[in-house]
Amino acid sequence: MVSTKKKSEDKVEKKSDTLDVSSLLENFEEKPIVPVQGKPLVLKKETIEKVPAPTSKSFVPQDKSFGSQDKPVEDRLKEDLKMSYPAKGILDITFGGYGFLRQDYILNPDRDIYVSTSQIRRFWLRRGDEVEGLARPPKEGERFHSLLLIKKINGVELTEEQSRLRKPFDQLTSLHPNKQIILETEPDILSMRIVDLLAPIGFGQRALIVSQPKAGKTTFLKEIAEAIGKNYPDVYLMAILIGERPEEVTEIKRFIKGEVAASNFDESPRQQVKVANLALDRARRLVEMGKKVVILLDSITRLARAYNLSVTNTGRSLSGGFDPQALYPAKKFLGAARNCEEGGSLTIIGTALVGTESRMDDLIYEEFKGTGNLEIHLDRKFADRRIYPAIDIAKSGTRHEELLFDKEMLKKITTLRRMLGLLNPEEQLTAMIDKLSKTKKNKEFLATLNVGA
Repeated sequence: MVSTKKKSEDKVEKKSDTLDVSSLLENFEEKPIVPVQGKPLVLKKETIEKVPAPTSKSFVPQDKSFGSQDKPVEDRLKEDLKMSYPAKGILDITFGGYGFLRQDYILNPDRDIYVSTSQIRRFWLRRGDEVEGLARPPKEGERFHSLLLIKKINGVELTEEQSRLRKPFDQLTSLHPNKQIILETEPDILSMRIVDLLAPIGFGQRALIVSQPKAGKTTFLKEIAEAIGKNYPDVYLMAILIGERPEEVTEIKRFIKGEVAASNFDESPRQQVKVANLALDRARRLVEMGKKVVILLDSITRLARAYNLSVTNTGRSLSGGFDPQALYPAKKFLGAARNCEEGGSLTIIGTALVGTESRMDDLIYEEFKGTGNLEIHLDRKFADRRIYPAIDIAKSGTRHEELLFDKEMLKKITTLRRMLGLLNPEEQLTAMIDKLSKTKKNKEFLATLNVGA
């Protein structure tokens, strides 16, 4: 009796390990299977008979890289921490929900650090966050480094709840710029002194530097960056260079005391757009933390060109072959500049090229002309005659400049504008250069004006 029971148990075990194909064949009917495309297919009995019966061993992975999964979680974590190293980068979230920590805003599989979807959801991470923590090198069968532990978000140790309570950038209340950025540093840097008087820049300003080629816009941007770095060391300064020459990118990286996101002219338009968008998201996250951020964009014209080449063609085109759909992301970029009531501000100072004999460049400037609240025009005629800074004073100015000056200062600036209005553009510039060079400070120069005139 015992032997018969054992035999029956063995039969049951064998049945559990194998698939009974005969039971399937009894009620099988040959019916055509109609695919999406092509002719109908007929499933024969012979094909089912040839299917191997699955066993429990079939579902055990044979790859050696899965061997570590049999270990306890604590042991695996200890092994990962032994290989870990400090890591930091800007989070770029993909459409799949996971992300990567980018270095220098560029795609580099050898340096990118993988961030899982669970980590992003747990800490409420957003695209553009600077994440600092511990990472480990890739294991066998893996492509990327992986983030193990998050210590800081945007330079601050935030809990999960604190990270969740961050107010999104789009929900911040926008105000007119009401605090001036003083750019005056040395007495001989006359360009910044002229800007402070006739085209003042405020925190949250949306400024356009309209320049012809070889009018000195790069030098002008460097002087602005140097002045902000000296007068406001707590301001987060960023430079976004799109379509620039590699040697100029290197020069600006060594010169600016801040963060530089650059994409050279030999890179694809999609890469240029990715760098610009990730850098802008980085600035947005800092503003959400209550910081003051200044972006120097060179240039808005080349960025709009990159958008034009990367968006889906709609079949419509404006003057110069520009797709209307490409204007919206470029305007959204410049429209991010704002002074926030909750604290923090984003100032964008971008350059726009004109006089290049390109109808597309002229169209881009005309479209952005009404979006900015400050314009500074550089004239190549002055630069050709070696008159620096080559600022066209009559065309330059700031909207609602009364919010940046006190009443006494505003009266003096109004008097200065009236006096300069009697001269032609070249005489205006030479007169300002002559008067400012004789004084060391703008206050000293304004004291010489007759306000009652």
